[in-house]
Amino acid sequence: MRKEYDMSKAKRAKDVPHLAKLHAEAAGKTRITIMLDNEVLASFKARAEDVGLGYQTLINQALRAADLSRPVDEATLRRVLREELKAR
Repeated sequence: MRKEYDMSKAKRAKDVPHLAKLHAEAAGKTRITIMLDNEVLASFKARAEDVGLGYQTLINQALRAADLSRPVDEATLRRVLREELKAR
């Protein structure tokens, strides 16, 4: 490694288009460390390769879907059934 580097022509990441795009895409995300079963990780990596996405993106989508899905309680089920039966 050199003792001195000439950084006079260096650009900031925001001035390099592909780096700026990566930075913008990462907004609203947080880097974490997580332990997953090897089989789970292998499954997500295989699916990611099949669909052409990153495996971390697929894991994020799965976590988001699980977080947004709420079990249906009895009152909600009864209300929906009444509405559907009344519509017929």
